[in-house]
Amino acid sequence: MLATASARKGADNMEKTLERTASAGKTRLLVTAALFAALGCVSTTVIKVPSPTGGYMNLGDAAVLLGAYFLGPAYGALAGGVGPALADLLGGYPVYVPGTLVIKAVTAVTAGLLYRLLRGRGAPGVIACGAAGEAVMVLGYWLYDALLVSSGGTAFKTALAGAAAGIPGNLAQAGFGAAASTLLLAALRRSGYVRREFPNL
Repeated sequence: MLATASARKGADNMEKTLERTASAGKTRLLVTAALFAALGCVSTTVIKVPSPTGGYMNLGDAAVLLGAYFLGPAYGALAGGVGPALADLLGGYPVYVPGTLVIKAVTAVTAGLLYRLLRGRGAPGVIACGAAGEAVMVLGYWLYDALLVSSGGTAFKTALAGAAAGIPGNLAQAGFGAAASTLLLAALRRSGYVRREFPNL
């Protein structure tokens, strides 16, 4: 009887410990996702680099991809969508908020899922993940821009042709984001703290 009661108490304690650990893990993921969302917002609005196609590129896409690698597709999508969408809202582009929220989230899901499959393949694998995610971004903004133009009464095919003018700039942004995220990931992987806290990275 005593042995049975002791075993039950031990099992209950073990279950409570596991529940606390799971709860702490979820809290940590949410906090880290919030940090990546903030990073995505700031890196989109503050850090700007002149683009070869004119205008500026930003590090927002690098933050989206890094969030996907660190957090996985689900929490990475949350951070990747919210941060840049908030940047659009604060930057005076509210019409882009819905599109950015969805496009960047799907970018993160694509890169995050592929990263899980190609993890351990080194730089080529990371480059492939970034390229796949950024292809979603370029295609997504092309279609979204065409949708915005067609909402004014223009035929969608005509709007698609007109929106294609934004593709070169988005391709430059995509290449910059993929390259920056690959370099940053390689640097962060050298950190003992990062390897300890994110063993699946």
